[in-house]
Amino acid sequence: MHRTARRVATRLARHCTQDYSTRQAVLEKNAQINAFVHIGPEPGPSSTPKTGPLADLKIAVKDNIATTDSPTTCSSAMLKSFTSPFEATVVQRLREDGADVVGKTNCDEFGMGSLNIYSVHGPTLNPFDPSERRSAGGSSGGSAAAVAMGACDAALGTDTGGSIRLPASYCGVVGFKPSYGFVSRWGVVSYADSLDCVGVLGADVPVVSRVFERISAFDTKDPTSAEPELRQLASAYTKQRLQSMTRLEGLKVGIPQEFFPAELSRPVLDRFRSVLRVLKERGVRLIPVSLPSSSYSLSAYYVLASAEASSNMARYDGIEYGERRPPSSATDLRSVASVYAQTRSAGLGPEVQRRILLGTYALTSDAFDNYFLQAQRVRQLVKNDFDAVFSLPNVRNEGVEDDPSAEGVDVLLHPSAIGSAPSLSSGPNPSSALDAYVQDLLTVPASLAGLPALSVPCPSPAPGEGNGDDGWPIGFSLIGQWGTDSLVLAVGEAISSAMR
Repeated sequence: MHRTARRVATRLARHCTQDYSTRQAVLEKNAQINAFVHIGPEPGPSSTPKTGPLADLKIAVKDNIATTDSPTTCSSAMLKSFTSPFEATVVQRLREDGADVVGKTNCDEFGMGSLNIYSVHGPTLNPFDPSERRSAGGSSGGSAAAVAMGACDAALGTDTGGSIRLPASYCGVVGFKPSYGFVSRWGVVSYADSLDCVGVLGADVPVVSRVFERISAFDTKDPTSAEPELRQLASAYTKQRLQSMTRLEGLKVGIPQEFFPAELSRPVLDRFRSVLRVLKERGVRLIPVSLPSSSYSLSAYYVLASAEASSNMARYDGIEYGERRPPSSATDLRSVASVYAQTRSAGLGPEVQRRILLGTYALTSDAFDNYFLQAQRVRQLVKNDFDAVFSLPNVRNEGVEDDPSAEGVDVLLHPSAIGSAPSLSSGPNPSSALDAYVQDLLTVPASLAGLPALSVPCPSPAPGEGNGDDGWPIGFSLIGQWGTDSLVLAVGEAISSAMR
């Protein structure tokens, strides 16, 4: 274990001493990591320096978020030459606040994946130790890797079922998925509209909080954007709780018993227990809770997400939208279906095709009741379970009580992932695809309920501790009631400070 501790210290020192202050330095490092698919030019000299709340930050943007100065490919051959005629609201807000947008980051194709291996640009390596060829996580693996290698202060990602929190855990950075509807999705390429969220990855919680505060606002162009009245009501409850909270003492933290499955590795459990020990020493009340419907979350999620994906992917036909492929000699040009099939087979990768087929089947008349409707029912049960354990009410529900419940918890705490970053040695194959789905086991419940969730790195094991721990990053996650994003971030920063 002394050897493990030395390896961790050496890796961290290497990243801290490398200088990525210039675009050229980022380009050179990116040749090894493949975090970026496009790196913008160096900002030119200007008589008027940039001003604004984010003027001191370099921020990267995931490749499924529209920008006008660089391609938005979604890491797909279908969009390899697409440049958006407009910018996403979140990118507009970053630029207006003076942020330096470094470039676009690699991701799984159209956001479908957990390991960042389904990309036309190739996989992203975890920068913690590229020589071991481990995954940076997905689908926002490029964003997490860009932050972890020091190329930017923060990065935008999208999270549908864990696509920010898993990469954050694997790469040893902070990743935040906001409450559904809190950040505009205008200009974000859709995967599953009822689940997609734009979030932030950063080196620490304060940086993530700064960026989130600037991009979180009502947007009339986004029909799923949370109304100002709901935001204000949730903010009032959150401020009330923050005012009564003295750092960590007296905080009620729920530990969901269903979030410790058989697949959870021993090193993850050991490091999570070390976090619990620190919290107990700081006066936190650790309360076991049950979320019984969570055990069905993963199955329900893949039915719902795939069904929505099959609908969203229908637009990429090569005629109205997307890259059109030259027909093969066997293609019947008189048949529209044949032209569609030729284009989609060549332009969409295996994981996207797999989810289109699964989603299309779930929406057929034969399967609709048994799969799609049942998955929607499970989703509601998951939401009900969360509402039952939190002290603060869900302001989206009708008939919200004025007083918070004295019985409930303030936040939930659980491991972010079942293990450290998986190896990329096996490559994409059917069995590894199933293994990748299991990676989402702990992140999907919060996504189904639309709740804010934050992944924070666990401390590395001390010499002599951590049975079987290889020293790779592992994260823990906090989940809060809908709209309590600032509470989740405040608790995350308090816990991070306590562990330093």
